[in-house]
Amino acid sequence: MTTVEYQVSPRKPWRLGRKQLAVNGLVFFGSIAATPLLLDATPLAGKLGAAFIFVVIATLANVIVSVIRQGPRMVSNAISSSLIYLATALVLLPLGSILFTVIQKGAGAIRWNTFTQDMRLSQPDAPFTEGGALHAIVGTALIVLIATIISVPLGTLTALYLTEIKGRFEGLVRFLVQAMSGVPSIVAGLFIYSVLIVTLGAKYSAFVGALALTILMLPTVARTAEEVLKLIPRELREAGTALGATQWRTVAMVVVPAARSGILTAVILGVARVAGETAPLLLTILGNTATNVNPFNGPSAALPLYTFTLMRTGLDVAITRAWGGAFILLTLVLVLFISARLLSGKKR
Repeated sequence: MTTVEYQVSPRKPWRLGRKQLAVNGLVFFGSIAATPLLLDATPLAGKLGAAFIFVVIATLANVIVSVIRQGPRMVSNAISSSLIYLATALVLLPLGSILFTVIQKGAGAIRWNTFTQDMRLSQPDAPFTEGGALHAIVGTALIVLIATIISVPLGTLTALYLTEIKGRFEGLVRFLVQAMSGVPSIVAGLFIYSVLIVTLGAKYSAFVGALALTILMLPTVARTAEEVLKLIPRELREAGTALGATQWRTVAMVVVPAARSGILTAVILGVARVAGETAPLLLTILGNTATNVNPFNGPSAALPLYTFTLMRTGLDVAITRAWGGAFILLTLVLVLFISARLLSGKKR
């Protein structure tokens, strides 16, 4: 006779049931409905006044519901929960405001020709059906790609040195990586400009701009990859050594494959870190209205510089185009961050 075993997942005590979700929704929407009524009856006015009244009403309602359901001892818990929800809302409010503003002001400039044409034959105040951001999109892709090709091997090897080798220069290397994390982006651009363009006579190009972004991307990749490598169990390293493998072979065939998804997350975070940088590009790529697919010859364009240049014109149509460029760039960065989050949550 066989025995069938059922695996029951333990219930989380903090998980909200349907009834509690319904009550919370009723409190939320009821507070929203009561806010304009009390706003007219108080000397408060404007959005800040409405927000203050909503927070007060929602907190009091939450406390009352908690006392009715669980007794007076839950007053402090209800107040703490309300403060946590308020803090979360304050954190998400700027993000939501940015997304709403960029989509509202930039979506009108997005057309099919935005991705198929450049501004070589069009003026900034031309209709949205003329010209586009192809040159900026291609320039951003080339610059970020070159910066990634340079930064990823250097950053990964630096992380391996800090976690696996731990040589005599470990403290110095870690200090330099941390110091590079705080370097302002304009300083990175000035460094590349003074060394390559002024001193060595290099020309403005996407490659020079990529070198400036490499300085900013390298510490992000190195520090994130270091933290990922620290999560790899030491038993895996010891197992490789016990089988007779050398250290570099154990690292290459055991440690790095085990941390592959985490290292890929570090790369995506590094790309997202530099994709929207404008200051270094002002000094290194100069800008261009035509599509330049050669990263080593001639000025290039990029989405941050495209947005900045159009915004400076002061023309209504050009400003809307600038918001469209910001919309494209924000979408790109958002996709990268979501990809990094999904990869970081993936089981290794």
